[in-house]
Amino acid sequence: MNQLDELRNITKKAGLARLLGVKPSTLTNILYRIKPAAQYTNFSIPKKSGGTRTIFAPASKLKALQSKLSILLLDCIDEINADKFPKSESNLPKKHQSSEFKTLKVKISNSATKQQPSLSHGFVRHRSIITNAMMHLNQKNVLNIDLSNFFDSFNFGRVRGFFIKNKNFKLHQDIATVIAQIACYDNKLPQGSPCSPVITNLITHSLDIRLASLAKKHSCTYSRYADDITFSTRKSIFPTQIMRQEESGEYIAGKKLRSNITRAGFSINDKKTRIQYKDSRQDVTGLIVNEKPNVKKEYWRTVKSQCHRLFHTGSFTEKTAGGEVEGNINKLEGQLNFIDQIDRYNRMRQKPPINHEYALSKHGYNTTKLLTGREKTFSEFLYYQSFYANTKPTIICEGKTDNIYIKSAINRLIDNYPELAKFVPKTDPKTKKEYLEYKLLIRFFNYSKRTRFLLELFGGAPYLSYFISKFDNHHKFFNAPKPQHPVIIILDNDSGFSGKKDSGIEGKLKKIESTFIYPDSLKKDDFRSADFIHVMHNLYIVLTPLDASGKETAIEDLFDEATRKEKLSNKIFNPSEKDFDKTKEYGKEIFANKIVKAKKDSINFDGLKPLLDRIVSAINHYDRIKSL
Repeated sequence: MNQLDELRNITKKAGLARLLGVKPSTLTNILYRIKPAAQYTNFSIPKKSGGTRTIFAPASKLKALQSKLSILLLDCIDEINADKFPKSESNLPKKHQSSEFKTLKVKISNSATKQQPSLSHGFVRHRSIITNAMMHLNQKNVLNIDLSNFFDSFNFGRVRGFFIKNKNFKLHQDIATVIAQIACYDNKLPQGSPCSPVITNLITHSLDIRLASLAKKHSCTYSRYADDITFSTRKSIFPTQIMRQEESGEYIAGKKLRSNITRAGFSINDKKTRIQYKDSRQDVTGLIVNEKPNVKKEYWRTVKSQCHRLFHTGSFTEKTAGGEVEGNINKLEGQLNFIDQIDRYNRMRQKPPINHEYALSKHGYNTTKLLTGREKTFSEFLYYQSFYANTKPTIICEGKTDNIYIKSAINRLIDNYPELAKFVPKTDPKTKKEYLEYKLLIRFFNYSKRTRFLLELFGGAPYLSYFISKFDNHHKFFNAPKPQHPVIIILDNDSGFSGKKDSGIEGKLKKIESTFIYPDSLKKDDFRSADFIHVMHNLYIVLTPLDASGKETAIEDLFDEATRKEKLSNKIFNPSEKDFDKTKEYGKEIFANKIVKAKKDSINFDGLKPLLDRIVSAINHYDRIKSL
């Protein structure tokens, strides 16, 4: 039985709780014992068009419940669409989906047998602000309409009534009541709740269908993103049956358009209505759509200017309605991410797609030559944020499993390493009870396809060797205040460190004059015996300690024999990628997650103490020299 059928068959609150994955007592406590006023925090944010928007942020437990409801409803929507549009590419098994669909998430075309209609793009799976803009590329006229007080139009009765009467749901009235109680506050759907957008899309779907039909009748394309409605056409004159502009500049909605919107319980915000012509800048929900989806030029200029200031002074400002204020680096990262998402989308749209999924191994480690100007700025920002202005000591491991080993060891040995982690006293704002929150005092760098493309960093000794060779050049690019925290590369003390014919990291370090090993009583190039290696600036290397007989080690060798020999489903651990028998052995990823991480409370981490000691020594060393 699918999710929707289960939901239809439920008649008791306990059944809904089970479907949502919570205890009935939890549901009762959230909905009936805690006062609604105690479960929301409201604040105002400025609108781009002026004025403010009030956000009602739910408390953590209520938010978690609303998120579960949102996921359930999205699953139900997928099941409804799969039944209605079985030949849609989004409903096909992944192996039958085209590479373009897998990359872009949604394929915009006119073939009804290949996809379901793309009407709503806000808070919908496989849809986004970009796919919304894609609907209206290269049009002669683009009409934008805003619905007034959108979320306030959905009151408790409307939400409850929808789930009772809608032909796709037809829920028991008691279940519809509980869903409305979870979703609504102060007799409306609050902006800030995870389930509000999903429910508004469900209720507004009938309006989408009617307006899409109206659009088709007059050779237009229709889409909606939350309260923003867009019609576009290739006609030289926008159809007056939908919207016309008087000589005075006033816009007059067509009778059918206005009646459909009014019938659905909404009204048009006339102040935001506008028709944009081909010879002017056309934008749809903030993106330019004249030729390809793109951000506005002034948006990019502002972001680029803020990055320039940040790289050269360590700070930047941003303009607000109240004047200039200190810029927020996290907000700047979000803006760069947004621009990069659009740039990547446009790359994938090219025939053939360029740099598909950032899989650029065929280009070697140097991908800088492939970056556009905007991607270079984003690359510089990520480097600055991660390795120059890092707010904590940054650990770079050879692979993702090493991160799990070290994090687990620190968590278990926290009393011995106050420099690496601590428990911070916190107070629950609702119950006023105090508790201790675990907090890492170091940051682990995570690899991804994007780090390979933008930072030329993807793990493994060859990538790390290249990273080390370019570190000085990257460091000199920035004129901001000196880094306050070290970047520490953790490496296995084995043949990967030396490489073939001394071509690896060890050989590279011998050629870097600034390299020093500690303790300084060791020979200058005795890297393998060093507690840590200071390469240059805030860059350090820590190797796994050699064993008692002076032999090479990998990080897995630091676990005791009992841990390394633990069996899973009668399989034994084999850390080597060579001569691996998957019928009898399991590898590093399973060892890291199902042995080390899952059983960290019972594992003996004493063998990792020397490695953690070396990390602490490197951190303390940089604290001593950074002001010199």
